[in-house]
Amino acid sequence: MRLLITGGAGFIGSALIRYLLQHTPHHVINLDKLTYAGNLESLASVAEHPRYHFIQADINDAQALSTVFTQHRPDALMHLAAESHVDRSIEGPAAFIQTNIVGTCTLLEATRAYWQGLNAQARAAFRFHHISTDEVYGSLGAEGRFCETTPYQPNSPYAASKASSDHLVRAWHHTYGLPVITSNCSNNYGPFQFPEKLIPLMIIQALEGKALPVYGDGQNVRDWLYVEDHVRALWCILQHGQVGQTYNVGGDAERTNLDVVHTLCSLLDERLPRAQGRYQDLITPVADRPGHDRRYAIDASKLMRELDWQPQENFASGLAKTVDWYLANRSWWERVRDGRYRGERLGLLA
Repeated sequence: MRLLITGGAGFIGSALIRYLLQHTPHHVINLDKLTYAGNLESLASVAEHPRYHFIQADINDAQALSTVFTQHRPDALMHLAAESHVDRSIEGPAAFIQTNIVGTCTLLEATRAYWQGLNAQARAAFRFHHISTDEVYGSLGAEGRFCETTPYQPNSPYAASKASSDHLVRAWHHTYGLPVITSNCSNNYGPFQFPEKLIPLMIIQALEGKALPVYGDGQNVRDWLYVEDHVRALWCILQHGQVGQTYNVGGDAERTNLDVVHTLCSLLDERLPRAQGRYQDLITPVADRPGHDRRYAIDASKLMRELDWQPQENFASGLAKTVDWYLANRSWWERVRDGRYRGERLGLLA
C-alpha cells in the first residue's frame, strides 16, 4: 500500500509516519509545506528509509497535488495538514481559512479527480481519512462528553476553520461518493511537539527558569491524548473504519490546565531540581485567552467498541515519558526556539 500523508512534518503527522514505517510494510509519501511548525528534524530517524519519500508542497497548489497523485499513485490519503494553534488563529485568522478550508477543498478536488480515474477495484479500496479536532464541538459544561453526534458549535477561528473542513469532507462523500472517514481527537501531547502548545511550552519555560503563564484561573479542562496512542488509532480507523463515519479519539484524561502545570513541575522537581525553590514558584497567572472554551471531554466508546482500540498510556505515564524526552532532547527544542518561536504570548486582541 502507498499512503499519502499531508502535514507529515508536523507533530502528529511525523509521529504517524514514524509509526507506519516501524510497524507496517507500507510506503509513505509525506507532503508538507514546511510552515513554522513543520520540522523535518522530527523525521530524521526515517529520512533515509527506503519506503519514505518527502515532497515539499502546499495543499493549496492544485497542480502540485495533481503531480503527486500522478507520480505516486496512493492507495489512501491521511489529511493532517492544518494551521492548528488557537492563539495564532485569534491574531491572524486568514491563514487558517486559507489552509484549513480552501486548502482542504483543493485537496478534495485533486483527490476526487485522481480517484475517479482509478479502476473499480482501486476506487472501492481507496480511503480519504480526514483528521480533525474536538474543538469543533465548542465548550462543554461541567458534565457530559463529546460524542460523534454532538452538534458543532466552534468558538475560535481555528475551530471554525476545522469545522468547515469537516463539513467539506462530508459533502464530498455525500455528493461525489468519495470514500471518506473523519476522526476528531482531543488534545495531543508527547515528544517532538512544537513549543507553542501548553505542555512543551511549560516544560521548556521551566527548564529556562522563565515564568509559566497560566491563562485566567487555570481551571479550563482538556482531555489529554498521548500522541502515539493517537497515531495507533488513526491507523486502526484507516484500515477498519466504515466509510462515511466519524470516530472520536480521546485519552480519558481530563485535567485542568493548572493541574497539568503542577504535575509537570513535580516531575521536573524529581528529575532536575532547581538550585533555589521549586518549579511551581514560576507559575504566573496571565489574562485569559479571548473566548477560551471552558471544558472539552471525548467519549471514545464508539472507536473502542467497533474497532477495538484502547489507549496504552495513562496521563501519568504519558506525561512522564514526555518530560523525559524533552530533558533528553534539549538540542531539538533549542533549535526550534532559536529559529521560529521564543515562547512569546500569542492571541491577544490588543
